[in-house]
Amino acid sequence: MKRSLFVVGALVACSGLSACGEKHNTLTASPASAQKVTLMLDRAPNANHVGLYQAIARGSFAQAGLNVQVEPPPDPSAPLEELAAGKVDFALSYEPQLLIARNQDEPLVSVAAIVQQPLTSIISLASKHISSPAQLRGKAVGDGGLAYQDGFLTAILAGARVPSSSVKQIDVGQNFVPATLSGQVDATIGGEWNVDAIQLQQLGRHTNVIRTQQVGIPPYDELVLAVRATFLTTHAEVVRRFVQALARGYESARQDPTLAVQNLARLNPGLDSKLALAGVRATLPAFFPSNPGQPWGYQDPLQWNLFGQWMLSHHLISNLNAPVDASTNEVLAGQGI
Repeated sequence: MKRSLFVVGALVACSGLSACGEKHNTLTASPASAQKVTLMLDRAPNANHVGLYQAIARGSFAQAGLNVQVEPPPDPSAPLEELAAGKVDFALSYEPQLLIARNQDEPLVSVAAIVQQPLTSIISLASKHISSPAQLRGKAVGDGGLAYQDGFLTAILAGARVPSSSVKQIDVGQNFVPATLSGQVDATIGGEWNVDAIQLQQLGRHTNVIRTQQVGIPPYDELVLAVRATFLTTHAEVVRRFVQALARGYESARQDPTLAVQNLARLNPGLDSKLALAGVRATLPAFFPSNPGQPWGYQDPLQWNLFGQWMLSHHLISNLNAPVDASTNEVLAGQGI
C-alpha cells in the first residue's frame, strides 16, 4: 500500500545556512500559503534518509514555507521515471542512475549530493567464501534491477578476469537481505554497506563486504536529489528553499544522531532504530563534503565528469552530452547568482 507522509508548512521566516561564497541565503516563505511539493524516496526509509526526516521533525520545511509529501518507491526504477513524467517534484536517486536517465534524453539534474561517496557493495555471508570478485565465478548474484548495477558487476568481473557468463544474475529488487538469508543468491550487488551489510551483521551473520571503489569503480555520489531541469528553471526559489531546509536536517542529525534516529523511527513505524542508528553513525562523514569550506550538498564537477567518462568508456551510457550539466550547485547555501 502506498504510504505518504505530509508535512504542513507554516509561513515562518528563518535564517539561511552559513556558507562559503558571497551569496547570503534566507529560507523565507512566500506570503502565500505553504507550497505543496512531492518527493519520492529511492527505497524504504533508512539511515541515508535521517536528515530528511529530521528536517520534517524539526520543522525546517515548514519554516521554508513548504508542505512536503514523501512517497516510497513502488520499485527501484520508479523515482526517476516518476520525476521525468512530472508525477513528483523531487526524487532521490543515484549518480549513475541519473546519468543513465539523461542518456535516454530525460532532462533531469541533480541539485544536491546527499551521500557523497559510494555505498554500493558486493555483500555476501562469510559462509559463501566470497572475499574477492574472482570468487564470484559460478555464483548467483542478486541486484536491484537497475542498469548501473549490472554495469558495475560486468566491469568488476572483467577486472577479475571472470566471464560474465559464469555468473547468474537475479533481480531481487530491494530485497537484498532476504535474498541473501534465504540462499536465493550467493551475493548481492546494489545493497549498501551502511544499511544491508549492517542489518545482516546485527542479525548475527558474519559477512564479506567488497566496496565497489575497492574493485575499480571510481568515486561517485551514492545518493542525490534530482529535479526536472524545467522545474529548476521555473521554480528555482522553491528548489533552493527545499535544499537548504534539507541541509538543516542533516546538520541537525550530525549534532545529535540519536535524536535524529528517534525522529526517523517515530515518523516511520516499524523501522529498526538500532539498525538505523548504527547506519547513521557509520555514514555521518559521507553526508558532508570532505572540504569543510564547501556547503552541504556540494557536488564536485570534476568527479561528475570523470565518473561520466568512466560510464561512457564502459558503455553504460553512449550520449556524450549525458554528463554535461548533470549536476548543479546553484541552489546550495552560498552558491548561485
